[in-house]
This record gives sequence, structure tokens and C-alpha cells, in this order.
Amino acid sequence: MTADTADILKVEGLTKTFGGLSANEDVSFSTPRGAICGLIGPNGAGKSTLFKALLGVHKPDRGRIIFDGIDITDISQQKRCRLGLCCTFQISESFSELSILEAVMVGAYSRTSSRAKAQTDALVAISEVGLTDLAHLRYSELNVFQRKKAELATALATNPKLLLLDELFAGCSLHEIAELIDLIGTLNQRLGTTFIIVEHVLHVIMSLCSKVIVLESGRILEIGTPAEISTSSVVLAAYLGEDYDVDEHQKFGR
Repeated sequence: MTADTADILKVEGLTKTFGGLSANEDVSFSTPRGAICGLIGPNGAGKSTLFKALLGVHKPDRGRIIFDGIDITDISQQKRCRLGLCCTFQISESFSELSILEAVMVGAYSRTSSRAKAQTDALVAISEVGLTDLAHLRYSELNVFQRKKAELATALATNPKLLLLDELFAGCSLHEIAELIDLIGTLNQRLGTTFIIVEHVLHVIMSLCSKVIVLESGRILEIGTPAEISTSSVVLAAYLGEDYDVDEHQKFGR
């Protein structure tokens, strides 16, 4: 694998300001193809702004975003999705009376105009997350954990190369979190999907990720493995806390 293809995503000097305040300032990092990477930091660190820049919701004031060898800095959200860059999102209340199958087909339609193909792709995605037996239930009938899986299936139906997970684990029990950790790991290994995870549940990051990016006040504070991040004095002081124990957090999941 060449240097150009080793990284599916490269962010170079990304800066985004709102009203003169920098939400992201000179952010640069890369994501290896097939990896699971974590993005962490305190509230207000700039994680959501960075995700929105990657997805095309916000256009950066400066910097470049290179996805799969293509400069996507100025292209639309829809084209980014067709290229294989997608994010999990909360299914709208307007879809609440749709069945799981119908809701997941919305994601599949980003790749095809054929109803038959969209249904086939949606059923495959639903199977991947273990919801086949519930595919014809209305979305409004699902519990929180089942909704999380349906959201993941909707994103998978777009056939992503890189999937951004935005606090997918929020509201889940420890048992459900462990199941989702195993599911993400399995999808990564079987499908080869690259993941970037924004998550406040730190044992998710420490269990799943091979690379962790720490943001603080809109800037990169540190980049490293979970072990490196957990022993970094600057990260401990700014975010994790002096008593943080990475071994305790890696007991969950896989």
C-alpha cells in the first residue's frame, strides 16, 4: 500500500470560525484506511464542528479535507455521501411511523434510484446490525438500543467507506454498550469500514480505537494510541483526570 492510499482521510490545517471565535484552529490529522479512530475532548472542544466540516455541513475558512485521494473541501454533502463518507444520525420524528425497513431504505436511496435495489441494500444493512426479525416494526415502537442499531443500519445502507459515529452509545446500558462495541468491531473487520467515533463514554474509545485524537479549545491537544493518550500529562490535566485508569476502561467489549 502506498503512502497515498494508506490514509483514507487527511485533514490539513482546518480552521473554522464563528463570529471571530475559532471553533477549529489549524486542525491536522490522518485516518488510516480500515482503522477505528476516536475523537475526544471536553464540551466545547470543537468535535461537532469538525464532524460537520468533514460532512460538508460547514465549509472551513482555511485548510483542506482529502477523502480517498479526492479533495472534498468544497463539494456537497450529497456527493460526499456518494463517495463513501457518511455519519450516523438520529432518525427524524417525521419518520417515526415508517417501518425499520422503510427508514433504512432512505439511506440506501443515496446510492440508487431503484426501489428494489434500495430494499435489498436496506435488508442487508438491517441484517448486519441484527434487526432482521424487527424489520417491519414501526420505528416509534423501538427502544433506545434498537433505535441506535436502526440508525447504524441506515448509515450502513449508504455503503460507506468511512463512517462517522456521533455519540452512538449515549443512553445505552453497560450491557448494550458492550454489544455495540462488539458490533462495531465486527463490522470493521468483516466489511473493512473505517470508523471515526466521537464519544463521551471513554471505555468505548479505549476498547475499540487504535488511534485517538484529543481536541481542546478547537486545537489538537494530542494524537496517539489509547495507552499513549491515557498516560499523556497534558491530556490527563486537560480532560481525563489524574486518576484515569486505561486498563479499567479496556475491560468492556471485545
